[in-house]
Amino acid sequence: MPSDQTLLFLLFLAVFGMLLWGRVRYDLVAFSALTIGVVIGVVPQSNAFDGFGHPATVIIALVLIVSRALSNSGAVDYVAKWVAKGATSIFKHICLMSGVAALLSAVMNNVAALALLMPVDLKAAKKANRSPSLSLMPISFASILGGMITLIGTPPNIIVAAFREEALGESYGMLDFAPVGLVCAVAGVLFVSLIGWRLLPKDRAQQNISENLFELGDYIVEVTVNGNSPAIGQQVRHLDEQLEAQSATVVGIVRNHRRLPGLGRRIEVLEDDILILEADAQTIDTLIGEMKFGYVRKEKEDKSIYSDDLTLNEVVVPDGAPIVGRSAISMQLLNQYSITLLGVSRQGKRIRSRVRSLLIKPGDILLLLGPQERLPDIVDRIGALPLANRKLEVLQRDKAGLATGIFAAAILAASLGILYLPFALAIACILFVAFGIVPGRQIYQSIEWPVIILIGSMIPLGIALENSGGTTLLADALVSISKDYGPVVVLTLFMITTMSLSDVLNNTATTIIAAPVAMKIAERLAVNPDPFLMAVAVAASCAFLTPIGHKNNTLILGPGGYHFSDYWRMGLPLEILVLVVSIPTILVVWPL
Repeated sequence: MPSDQTLLFLLFLAVFGMLLWGRVRYDLVAFSALTIGVVIGVVPQSNAFDGFGHPATVIIALVLIVSRALSNSGAVDYVAKWVAKGATSIFKHICLMSGVAALLSAVMNNVAALALLMPVDLKAAKKANRSPSLSLMPISFASILGGMITLIGTPPNIIVAAFREEALGESYGMLDFAPVGLVCAVAGVLFVSLIGWRLLPKDRAQQNISENLFELGDYIVEVTVNGNSPAIGQQVRHLDEQLEAQSATVVGIVRNHRRLPGLGRRIEVLEDDILILEADAQTIDTLIGEMKFGYVRKEKEDKSIYSDDLTLNEVVVPDGAPIVGRSAISMQLLNQYSITLLGVSRQGKRIRSRVRSLLIKPGDILLLLGPQERLPDIVDRIGALPLANRKLEVLQRDKAGLATGIFAAAILAASLGILYLPFALAIACILFVAFGIVPGRQIYQSIEWPVIILIGSMIPLGIALENSGGTTLLADALVSISKDYGPVVVLTLFMITTMSLSDVLNNTATTIIAAPVAMKIAERLAVNPDPFLMAVAVAASCAFLTPIGHKNNTLILGPGGYHFSDYWRMGLPLEILVLVVSIPTILVVWPL
């Protein structure tokens, strides 16, 4: 019968294979692996759910709520807009925005930091009449680099610190990552600002991708309902299937010369009603013939699509959003929420036919039409991020100082050892809710539950692998390959291996596996484990080669119109640079 070690290796290989395949959400993969581990007996039932109460899991959840508070207070928005005003050239813009991205990511979730800066960058690109592809990738990479600076800046740092506390009895402090992280961040930001953005394809730079992603180049048509039309007597929502076959959508209804409010989903169609349709120009005539409509007007983008209560919104879909792998129909956006999905842009290519049944992927940009008062809540519900500032989102700018002060006090208390970090952050979150900075309904919306499920599921599996001797086996294999060249070479090789894994796997999963291996390598070499743990923290955060290595890379894929190979152009020299500057710094700050 196979040993526990063999079964765990097979289970982890299956997990890595599924994550690389990418067809199943990573949280489902991880939780399924945990369940299988319990069933086959390699993970004790009594410890199966320990990962969900692990300090690393709790801290990551609380940091996400803190990020929402800083965003809601307007503190981050103020800084971003202030910096954007000072950018008079593409070079200066990238320098300033990348610097701000790195600084914000040091104190808040780096995905949240990028999400706040993206609309500012896209607006600046449109104003300067240049492609956002020149600046989005540098800003994204800078936000990833900035997370290395502090304990709470990125999940790998939190996981490494929690692992050290379990293994050695003492965690890393808030600023223990700063010496190495700051050197990497400064070097990386200088690289992307001075050289990196120039490595992007010149032909891509000529396209102003974002500006014209959803130009309503298809037709907005007003058609009259003739007396013999099969639409008469049907509610508007019941016409969806017939209209969808011709790539058309009802976006309004006019009766007695008056535009009815909203999208009129439950209104019965009457003779002589005027339907406002958004349709593919090539199928309009077929549609009118089948439905026995008559033309009222046919012209390019007509302002009748807009009304006092309707608005258009472009949003980008991050990895792990609830709408990923689902369609507008399955989410019931139209029937339940009166929100119409008018278009999807995938890697710069517009999709306008049958979009309501299209399965959404991470990085897609969606064009949504709906009531002004409802659209922001639905954007939150599907987990998307606006590419333009929300008109209705009221930032509590008068509470910016209060939010910043609460956060600073929590960090100071944790840094001085007055409070354990999870408790300090928990108190801060309670105060954010008490003062109305984060409404109660936003607390659970702020937490990336797929990430929490991933971490909570992988931690028991990682512990089981360590207890079975699997991590010792991996450490021995790596040491045996490079032991003749000394610990510095082992450290370098280990860091390259971890960095490569992070480029194709989730960085949290990579950290959970690599951290115990780092400890075993240090034991085999009889050296200080801290350099190897710091190497894990840095390497797991450096996922610059692919759009799937880090959520920020996925987030910019659609708005920047990037291709897979574009990430290598800037990412490979950046990863080499990080290796070159981080290894000497680690050895100086954390000697072997």
